[in-house]
Amino acid sequence: MNTRTTPQNPAASEQETLLELDGIGISFGGLRAVDNLSFAVRRGEIVGLIGPNGAGKTTVFNMITGVYKPTDGRIRWHGQDITGLAPHRVAAAGVRRTFQTIRLFSDMTVLENVVAGEHLQIRQKWWQGLLNTPAQRREEQALIERATEVLQQLDLLDVAHEMATSLPYGAQRRVEMARTLVAKPELIILDEPAAGLNELESSALNDTIRAIRDAGITVILVEHDMSVVMNVTDNIVVINFGKKIAEGKPEDIRTNPLVIEAYLGQDDEEDDPLMTAIQEGRVTPS
Repeated sequence: MNTRTTPQNPAASEQETLLELDGIGISFGGLRAVDNLSFAVRRGEIVGLIGPNGAGKTTVFNMITGVYKPTDGRIRWHGQDITGLAPHRVAAAGVRRTFQTIRLFSDMTVLENVVAGEHLQIRQKWWQGLLNTPAQRREEQALIERATEVLQQLDLLDVAHEMATSLPYGAQRRVEMARTLVAKPELIILDEPAAGLNELESSALNDTIRAIRDAGITVILVEHDMSVVMNVTDNIVVINFGKKIAEGKPEDIRTNPLVIEAYLGQDDEEDDPLMTAIQEGRVTPS
């Protein structure tokens, strides 16, 4: 689907705030990578975080997920302060992410890769696994059933027993998403999921992201492909040089002069063919 009609979740503004960034910032040496950034993500939203290369988008993700600890500000999850919480504890709380580069286990099948995403859900002790106890077998079967359900949702069930890295690039991207979704997170952070995809795969990605949201999972999306961002998001936050320069609905962001200048380094011109292509979602700004 390439034409956006109505917002995917018009009632999102009335729903619970899951994640809140309150004035967060971080520096690396003398470089201020993110500065006084604030925005909220409500349950059921698909929120886009966009900006030119080097704007600080992945750094924001890393602070949310505990890879980096902000030097300023607070991060709240369900109203509770999780600033600087260890990554495994953030994941256990219900926040999961994918990465810009695919990180699949090359010696595992698709199903095995997806089951690995449930490692934080395992309750049995290591010795029960060694002894192959009935409780261990029941839990393993439940994990496989859950993984199979997610594979079916993402149209991967027919390749469940193939080696994950033997699949086409777009399918590998879906495997990585499936591995993240299998743990039933409340929020999934997608870091450039359209990277390396062709036009048809990018179009299919729109449906995949909507399906994730429709399954009850809130989404934050970092993406350079405007055809994806403009078609699936309910709200967009734009940052440049680590600072927020705009926030709003896609139809407002695409005509915002600060956003246009950040991407092109110049003022908007009505007859600029490049700007027209960006606004229509036909090209990826860089």
